[in-house]
Amino acid sequence: MSIALLGDIHGNAAALRAVLLQAAKNEVQALFVTGDLVGYYYRPDEVIEQLSMWESFTVRGNHENMLFSAIASPERWKDIGLCYGSGLQRGLSCMSDRHLDFLARLPEQVTIDFDGCRILIVHGAPWDADEYIYPDASEDVWSGFATLSYDLVITGHTHYRMHKQAGSALILNPGSVGQPRDGLQGASWALFDTATRYCTHHIETYDIASVIAEAQLNDPQLPYLQEVLTRQ
Repeated sequence: MSIALLGDIHGNAAALRAVLLQAAKNEVQALFVTGDLVGYYYRPDEVIEQLSMWESFTVRGNHENMLFSAIASPERWKDIGLCYGSGLQRGLSCMSDRHLDFLARLPEQVTIDFDGCRILIVHGAPWDADEYIYPDASEDVWSGFATLSYDLVITGHTHYRMHKQAGSALILNPGSVGQPRDGLQGASWALFDTATRYCTHHIETYDIASVIAEAQLNDPQLPYLQEVLTRQ
């Protein structure tokens, strides 16, 4: 059975649309999503609507936590805007109560037996949702993964692709749909076959210029939001 691994969408609905189009062409049965549906860019409502059309298993990311912390303490919006731009606050104005309820109910981890494959979905690390697990992580990190009783661990947060075996577990980061940081232009995701345990990484083209134009309009003081989308 084919499943799609994706995450770090960050309000980039155009990028997600391109990924889901290819997922459909590959007859994907379900989506496994590592969180950060919101933040940076401006269309999280469309992101949630697109995901709702699929069977999906999604965890909460740090930008979801940031959203709800700012809702609870509005004085945080200024600092969030300075660091990350206005995407989170603008996205809040676009989302309905139903969208917010969906985000609020996201768990920190999901464990599931899917087609005979025992899978763990996290945002950062299994032991710390905010920890960044890069491909060059220390041996102590991989030893920690090797103690887990999973066939597949799907992680996100870094916006870098990763494919690593640790004990019996395959550790996969599909990269970022909405804002890759590893020099690959487009929308990154991965396709996993639960029968063969074989994974392929993919990157889809989409109208990056339209997202850059939105960032130029909404957050001209943060050129990073534009430049990262075409970084090589």
